[in-house]
Amino acid sequence: MENNKFETISNLFEGKEIRSVWNQEKEEYYFSVIDVIGALTDSNIPKRYWSDLKRKLIEEGSQLYENIVQLKMEANDGKLRETDTLDTKGILRLIESVPSQKAEPFKLWLANLGSERIDEVFNPELAVTRAVEYYRSRGYDDKWIKNRLTGIVDRFKLTDVWKQSGITKNYEYGILTNEIYQEWSGMKASQYKEYKGLRKESLRDNMTDIEVALTDLGEIATRELVKEHKPYGLKENREMAKRGGRIAKNTRDNLEKELGRTVISKENALNYKYLDDSKIEKNRLDKGKEKHNDIKKEMK
Repeated sequence: MENNKFETISNLFEGKEIRSVWNQEKEEYYFSVIDVIGALTDSNIPKRYWSDLKRKLIEEGSQLYENIVQLKMEANDGKLRETDTLDTKGILRLIESVPSQKAEPFKLWLANLGSERIDEVFNPELAVTRAVEYYRSRGYDDKWIKNRLTGIVDRFKLTDVWKQSGITKNYEYGILTNEIYQEWSGMKASQYKEYKGLRKESLRDNMTDIEVALTDLGEIATRELVKEHKPYGLKENREMAKRGGRIAKNTRDNLEKELGRTVISKENALNYKYLDDSKIEKNRLDKGKEKHNDIKKEMK
């Protein structure tokens, strides 16, 4: 549980509070099923509604039931109690299972989303256009967008040579990517995201142009080293990744020497900020003290 962060989200489902847990290791949110059921239905007892629906899911052999994770969340009395949760994908599937007028906007959104993806299969340019429009709406200029798309293509070139070098598993790609980041920035990708105050957001979308350039340099250098030395397997490729990262580190060191400052930035492109653990814990303790004082007053 030490990798989890507790939050309450209030801007979903017509302002109804939805308790959530952020798992830093998996980089995934888990939402309280009871809270979502309570927000979507008019049931006076969401727990009973969920119990009946869960029984139905079991009878139907639904995979949704198998994806339920029990996590401790703060209850109304301020104590942490185990409750059924689902990740983002699971919650969206749950919404589809609930016959509620309040769920209709979400179901319509899911239907439109599915239609868009099918259209993109027949015309891939639509996906690229959607990405460009998204970046523009977030305030990125066209030069940055062009470099970002080029970086995505370069990343595919790197993973292609890794595949030819015996790298086939997702966790292996993660290990090699972390070696590059660790060498040039001093941080793994997850640590870098935390440094910038990110969670599920893309790290590169929240980098400065210098940080993006150093990341690209490390990956391009790694790619060329792999093509030249033809390593095979995770161990040999890790050494190539470290060497590629060190090339980017040398460039970073030279630039920082000339600038007289670090080029690693905490800046991000978010228009919101996550609560840190200390504030969440303080709020929880304050609530506990208030309730304790209220009880003492009543006893007097």
